[in-house]
Amino acid sequence: MHELSICRSIAGIVSRHAAGRPVRVVHVRIGHLRQVVPDTLAYCWSLVVEDTPLAGAELRVESVPARIRCEDCGRTETLEAPVLRCGGCDGTRVSILAGEEFLITSLELAEA
Repeated sequence: MHELSICRSIAGIVSRHAAGRPVRVVHVRIGHLRQVVPDTLAYCWSLVVEDTPLAGAELRVESVPARIRCEDCGRTETLEAPVLRCGGCDGTRVSILAGEEFLITSLELAEA
């Protein structure tokens, strides 16, 4: 369950940036190719922040679909499964346009 270690890293980054201010919501953007299960991530977040200054902070996950562009035929498409193959020409020379993201996009802080 790598989501637990991911949550520990997120909590460390959030704590540093919040600098002692209370955090209400942490917004993260995660691409589908990252193989992170959002429900598991949310559960692990609740475990990691329990009994810490981040207790009660909500983790909001924005899922980013995987998109590719075929280098052979130029087709752009959203992937339904993590298979890097063009649905038009069946080519495997593709560029990933989206879906590898993993970033904290913003924090909502409570009034002190």
